[in-house]
Amino acid sequence: MRSLAEAKTVANRWIDIIHKDSLSAEEADAVMRETVENFANHFNRGFLEFRKSVENSGEKAAVEWTGKGAIVRDTTGREWIDCLGGYGLLNLGWSHPQVVDAVRAQLGRSPMPSQELLDPLRGALARLLALITPGDIQYFFLAASGTEAIEGALKVAKLYTGKSGFISATRGFHGKTLGSLSLMGKSDYRQRVMPLYPNIQWVPFGDAAAIQQRLEIAALVGQDIAAVVLEPIQGEAGAIVPPDDYLPRVRELCTQHGVLLIADEVQTGMGRTGKLFGVDHWGVEPDIICMAKSLGGGVMPVSAFGARPEIWEGMMSPNPFMHTTTTGGNPLACAAAIAAIKVTLEDDIPAMAADKGNYFIGRLQELAEGYPMIYEKITGRGLLIGQHFHNGDLGYQVAAGLFKRGVLVAGTLTNSKTIRIEPPIYIEPAQMDAVLDRLDDTLKEIKAGL
Repeated sequence: MRSLAEAKTVANRWIDIIHKDSLSAEEADAVMRETVENFANHFNRGFLEFRKSVENSGEKAAVEWTGKGAIVRDTTGREWIDCLGGYGLLNLGWSHPQVVDAVRAQLGRSPMPSQELLDPLRGALARLLALITPGDIQYFFLAASGTEAIEGALKVAKLYTGKSGFISATRGFHGKTLGSLSLMGKSDYRQRVMPLYPNIQWVPFGDAAAIQQRLEIAALVGQDIAAVVLEPIQGEAGAIVPPDDYLPRVRELCTQHGVLLIADEVQTGMGRTGKLFGVDHWGVEPDIICMAKSLGGGVMPVSAFGARPEIWEGMMSPNPFMHTTTTGGNPLACAAAIAAIKVTLEDDIPAMAADKGNYFIGRLQELAEGYPMIYEKITGRGLLIGQHFHNGDLGYQVAAGLFKRGVLVAGTLTNSKTIRIEPPIYIEPAQMDAVLDRLDDTLKEIKAGL
């Protein structure tokens, strides 16, 4: 029931909690219990049924409190080595000091834009993105989430081409707002909210011949295709790396047929795969690029989509307000992104991810060979890694076993048999070895029970 008096009491109590550096045992217990109740009664009780942090935490659910580097702690002080990384959000780890400092400095000056005066950080970030992205991409729009970036990219493609059709890949993941969801390559998230956008066609990921056939048929029957939308490496499908000739061939086909190529770099961007952007592994230049997640340095939500000048013209003329957002690309978010770009370039995050990824993948492949009754394969590039199991139950047992041993992992959203390894790129060698040792212990336990 509505109660403003109770709302005031609740708000005051949580403001007090926010200002605390640490919690007593009694306070931690109260926060845990209230959090579970709030999720069950006011957010999404289904989340509680699918969280290892609730099912495998003994008597007390794990409620996150703080983190540093690749370590996350709950309200009681329990620690996990983070090999989930917020689904790719935390490339720079928990609370990177340079990113936090940039946001804190901007917070005291102007947290939000006026919407009429020119916001200097928005312009500075757009220029930086033009400098670091592949090809001749020059203009950018800033938003808050990956799905918003995809929605904007679809709009830009339609404005430029005058066409409405798109080609996407099965098991692809591009977000869950209706336009992005229309590209989704898995039925679980689509069927109950149909109908979605029309004129979407799907092809197997990694099969350039399938795209060629779709484009040729579309031309033959007069079906309009505005763009092909692909993740360079599929993230939620389980870190699926395509054949080396795939993206270069897709680029050729798009150019040949007058179709745009949209690169969804929401998860693969900012160094995660061992290159600054996923397409850089193959030297491919997309027409439109989308990014989010780690662009905000793990501190603020920010996303972007950008294109070459001629493609962007429909966003500027005759109506420059064709696409807007009140809070997207706000000064706090831009400060975080500028700092994240600075750190990524100065510390050479892509090289760090490549080196650590090679080690991690090599060791994981050794474990997979030692437990063939559990593993199907290991995939990935850099620190975007997929452990593929023979069935979803085995995957859950691995994730739950690691959780009990102080390692945080999770499955993917479009492949139920896969557990991701996607830690902060600053994860230390000793932490990587600890994860592998605890994984080996988990696999031994599972094998004994088979």
